[in-house]
Amino acid sequence: MRIIPAIDILEGKCVRLSKGDYNTKKIYNEDPLEVAKSFEDAGLQYLHLVDLDGAKAEHIVNWKVLEKLATKTKLKIDFGGGVKSDQDLRIVFECGACQITGGSIAVKEPVLFSSWITAYGANKIILGADAMEGKIAVSGWQEGTDQEIEAFISAYVEKGIEYVISTDISKDGMLEGPSFALYNSILKKIPDLKLIASGGVSSIDDLIKLKENGLEGAIVGKAIYENRVTLKELSEINA
Repeated sequence: MRIIPAIDILEGKCVRLSKGDYNTKKIYNEDPLEVAKSFEDAGLQYLHLVDLDGAKAEHIVNWKVLEKLATKTKLKIDFGGGVKSDQDLRIVFECGACQITGGSIAVKEPVLFSSWITAYGANKIILGADAMEGKIAVSGWQEGTDQEIEAFISAYVEKGIEYVISTDISKDGMLEGPSFALYNSILKKIPDLKLIASGGVSSIDDLIKLKENGLEGAIVGKAIYENRVTLKELSEINA
């Protein structure tokens, strides 16, 4: 299982939110590059980079941060937040991202998002499937839908999607453990999916259990910043 540390960018700084609420922001470091280099120095290879300003503005904002991290580290970066147009997508890839994650765009503009899968390939485009009580939520989790998560993912698997990042919003930033039931339910219905867990990781034991449950990857954010897990422990699991 891939261990994927996360950096969320707000006003150029490394922050974390709870349940996607911007009013809960906590600044952990004013230099995202310093954080990214610490991940790389620990032997980690991947990075989940989220543009929180972009998610709010509905177009990418922190592309210069992406470019800096991509040029000054060897981390394989997946980028999300505010990727809403062909131009946004082009900029993100030109700035060095290996993959992009699309969540709200996949719900609101499925024809456009599907065209990206066709144009760039399933190894470049990740579906963001974020859920509240089993139903898809969008727009920085401020807006609910009536779409069941398994049906939503299945429809995109038919269009070629292979990678899915799924966050149970109720777990995000709460350090209460991942949504094992949600992930088991998804994998039971779509067993070949490359499913990446996001939200709630609070310990190494959580990561071991996710690995045992067949997750392709796990995103770790607040647990790192709150010293619930060490980078050394993450690199050992990643080995």
